[in-house]
Amino acid sequence: MKNTTIHNELDQLLQRVRRNTLGDLLARTRERTPDKFAIAYNNLRLTYKDLDNRVNQTARAFIEAGMKKGDMITVMSRNSLDFVISIFALARIGAVMIPINYMLTKEDITYILEHAEVTGLIASKEYASVLDQSAEGLNIAHRYLMDMKEADNNNLSAWTPLSVISTQQSSDFVDVVIEDDDLAQVLYTSGTESRPKGVMLTHKSIISEYVSCIFDGKMEARDIAIHALPLYHSAQLHVFLGPSVYIGSSGIILGAATPEVILKTIEEEGATQLFCPPTVWIALLRHPDFDKRNLSTLEKCYYGAAIMPREILKELAERLPNAKFWNFYGQTEVAPLATALQPEDQLRKLGSAGVATLHVQTKIVDEKGIEVARGDVGEIVHRTPHAMKGYLHDPEKTAEAFRNGWFHSGDLGTMDEEGYITIVDRKKDMINTGGVNVSSREVEETIYQLEGVSEVAVISIPDAYWVEAVTAIIVPKKDAKLTKQAVITFCREKLSSFKVPKNVEFADELPKNPSGKVLKRSLRDQYENSGN
Repeated sequence: MKNTTIHNELDQLLQRVRRNTLGDLLARTRERTPDKFAIAYNNLRLTYKDLDNRVNQTARAFIEAGMKKGDMITVMSRNSLDFVISIFALARIGAVMIPINYMLTKEDITYILEHAEVTGLIASKEYASVLDQSAEGLNIAHRYLMDMKEADNNNLSAWTPLSVISTQQSSDFVDVVIEDDDLAQVLYTSGTESRPKGVMLTHKSIISEYVSCIFDGKMEARDIAIHALPLYHSAQLHVFLGPSVYIGSSGIILGAATPEVILKTIEEEGATQLFCPPTVWIALLRHPDFDKRNLSTLEKCYYGAAIMPREILKELAERLPNAKFWNFYGQTEVAPLATALQPEDQLRKLGSAGVATLHVQTKIVDEKGIEVARGDVGEIVHRTPHAMKGYLHDPEKTAEAFRNGWFHSGDLGTMDEEGYITIVDRKKDMINTGGVNVSSREVEETIYQLEGVSEVAVISIPDAYWVEAVTAIIVPKKDAKLTKQAVITFCREKLSSFKVPKNVEFADELPKNPSGKVLKRSLRDQYENSGN
C-alpha cells in the first residue's frame, strides 16, 4: 500500500514537471516576454504579464465557485478579450471548453448542451438569454457574463460578470494536475448530417498542431496578427490565435470580419499577418478602402476553410505585392491543419492545397482504403498526432472516421508525383448529372474567369431528366452586365458539355457562416424550394 501511494505521488510529480498543456504555454510565454504587447481589444492593450494575471484570477474564481477538472463549459460569444481569457482559464483548471457557433438555432444549441452534459455557461450579454432558454431543465451550476461590469438585474440576474468574480482573486499561477492527453476542448461540427458531432481535442493534439502551424506557416514572435474570424471556429482559434500566444507574437482581436474594420486595423496597427477564408479576401478586394489604405506592412497572408479561386489568388498577388500567401487545408478533426501550400509554390502549384505539414502523413485512397495511383481521384486520409480523440459519445462514427488506421477527411482529391494535394471537392458537393460526376469546384473556377463575376457557387438542383442539374449562383461585380446566356456560352467554350450549368441565377450575395464558408446547403434549399 505504501509503495502504491509513493508511486502515485511520484507519477503526479512527473506529470506536473513534464506536461505541456494550453495553460502551460501561456505561462511560458509570460516568463519569456512579460512586458511584450500580447492582445489588443477595443481600447484595451494587454502585455503577456497582464494577460496571464487575468487568466490566473479567472481560473481561481472558477475553482472557488466549484468548477473542476473535466467539467464541460460552454462559451458563446463574438470575439472579445474575455473569450481569450476564458480559453486559457478553463484550460488551466482542466475544464473542457465547448465553443458554440452563435448562428445555431435554439434546437441545435439545446442538443449540444444536452449531448455534452454541460454544467457551465459563459456568454456575452447578447447570447445569454438564448443559452438560458436552450439550457432549460438542465443542471447548470455556473453562468458567467463576458464584457460586463455588472449583471443585468432585469433579465440576467442569474448571471455573474467575469470581471466581478476575477478582480478579487490572486494572480498567482494556478497549478492543477493535468495530463497532456486530457480532453481540452470539444468543437461541434455542423457537417452534412442532422445533428452536429462533438470533436474531442486534447491538449496534446492541439499543441502538436500549433507546432505544425508555426513551422509550416513561418510564424515568428515579431508578427502582429489580426484575429477577425470567429474564435469559436477551429481555424482562427487553433491555427492563428493559439500559435500566436505560443510563440509570443502580438494579436489584435476584432469583433467581426468587417472589411472596412480589417483594412483600417491593418493600416493603424501595422499588422503583418492576416488570415481570411476566400469569401472574406474577395470582400476585401471589392471594398473601396482596399486601394485607399496603406496595406504595405502585410507580409504573411493565409487562406483556407474553403477553396480559393485561382483568379482571386492572382488578383491578390498583384494588389498586395509585399505579401506572401499560404494555403492552409484541413478539418476540425485534425485540430484543424493537415497540409500547407508555401508562398514559393503558389504559382507553380496554383490551386493546390500543398503537402502534409510537419506532424502529418497524408495519402489518397479508394473506397477500400487502398492507396490510389498518383493523379487519380480518391479520399484524402491522414495520420497525425493532431487528430481528435474521437467524436464525443459516438464510438460508431469514431470507428468509421478512423477505419483502416487513418482519419478519413470526407474530401476528394488527387496527389501529384511531388506529393502535392489538390482538392477536387467534398463528397457532398460532387454533382451526379445524367450519371456522370461533375466537380462543382471545376465549374466555379471556370466561371471566375468570366469578366464581371465577383463570387459564384455551383450546386446541384434535383431535375426530372438529369437527376441533378448543375446550377450556378453568381454575384456580379458592381455595374457588370452579365446575362445567363453569356455565362452558359462562356462555359461551353471552356468545359465539356455535361459540365456546363443547366441553370444560372444571379444574387446580391451568397449566404455564409461567420467563418466565411458559403452555405451551399442553404442555396440548395432555397433554389430547390423556389422551383428553379
